Amino acid sequence: MGVTSNEAKQRWNAGHYTQIKISVPPELAAAFKANCAAEGVSMASEISSFICKKTTCRPIVKTSGNPYETRPLRRKALNKMIAQLRAIMDAEQGYLENIPENLQNSRFYEAAEYSVSALDEALGILSEAY
Repeated sequence: MGVTSNEAKQRWNAGHYTQIKISVPPELAAAFKANCAAEGVSMASEISSFICKKTTCRPIVKTSGNPYETRPLRRKALNKMIAQLRAIMDAEQGYLENIPENLQNSRFYEAAEYSVSALDEALGILSEAY
């Protein structure tokens, strides 16, 4: 992420958020950070939720429920898919290489050869997506 992008985010955050600084013992901070990481939530959202419970404000709730809502989430999912396809292609390539010589002109060989070729092409296209 470039400097310009970070500066733009900092300007947006400064205009839309107020920072609250708190001091807690290191072990409490570490336990809180670990708990948030284990639950897959941000520390800021947990603190905001706590403040909403103690005040009359309403918590901000994401309603989309889309697991691919953000670009980083889509990129991460795509990278997992690419890794799975590579593993499948490697397995198919291993199968292809182990077909006996007398079956190398058979429909099994041709199907395996086509599969490896198609998977290789798909991986090339998907790798260029991001």
